[in-house]
Amino acid sequence: MADENVYNPNLTLDEIVFENRNKEYGAYDLRHQYPRLLTKSFIIGTVLFLVLALSPFIYLTIKRLTEPPKQEVKADLVEILQEDKIIEQPKEEEPPPPPPPPKEEEKIEIIQNVVPEPVKAPKIETPPPPISKQLETTTGLVNQEGVKAPAYTPPPPPPSTGTRTSTAEVKPQVSDTQVYTEVEQTAEFPGGINAFRNKVSSNFDGSAMNGDEGTVKAEVTFVVERDGSITDVKASGANSDFNSEAVRTIKSIKNKWTPAKINGQSVRYRFRLPLTMNFE
Repeated sequence: MADENVYNPNLTLDEIVFENRNKEYGAYDLRHQYPRLLTKSFIIGTVLFLVLALSPFIYLTIKRLTEPPKQEVKADLVEILQEDKIIEQPKEEEPPPPPPPPKEEEKIEIIQNVVPEPVKAPKIETPPPPISKQLETTTGLVNQEGVKAPAYTPPPPPPSTGTRTSTAEVKPQVSDTQVYTEVEQTAEFPGGINAFRNKVSSNFDGSAMNGDEGTVKAEVTFVVERDGSITDVKASGANSDFNSEAVRTIKSIKNKWTPAKINGQSVRYRFRLPLTMNFE
């Protein structure tokens, strides 16, 4: 047992690892032959690299050796003298002869035929007959001879009864329930429409809005009744909170309006009010 634990410096790493193990196993053989395989692979790779790197030079060298000898051709320059050509100037073209004068055709004698302008014949006006003649017979557009007709006698005036007859103007009836949009006299708020707008802006509760909506628009419609009260308030706009607050504000205004009228009669009238507010 003492001999087995003695360190042998000649042992390799593979022999130390596979000591007391089956060395016929493939792993020991691979590790034992690894340095030789690595050296062999390195040599083969180096040779292949050199062959690939030197192959262009080898190809050029072989091509130069196999090329046929070049043949030199001597060419002597020969001076060619050319005679200057005489440039003939173009001859001036003679102008063409003038054309012969045109022959004048013989003129035919013509007599001017003056057409007289038509003149409107003067209108002969027949003076009207005297009044005495008009009362004796019948008048017309033309004179005609014949038997005289009896003179015209106007009928006697109707007997006077002492009472005046007058035609009463019948006014069309207006409906008590219909809501009109076109009237003769529109409904008015006490103080005018600007006073109504001021009341709307002062009674409007801005806390119902977020405060960052910017400019908000809506169209408010309501019916001004015959007694001046307001009913059927509606608001149409993109912001529902603004619409609800506008309806509430207008309903809270209790001032009576002057109702709209048709033929002097009070009627129900639908009023339209554009409403715009800015929230920042």
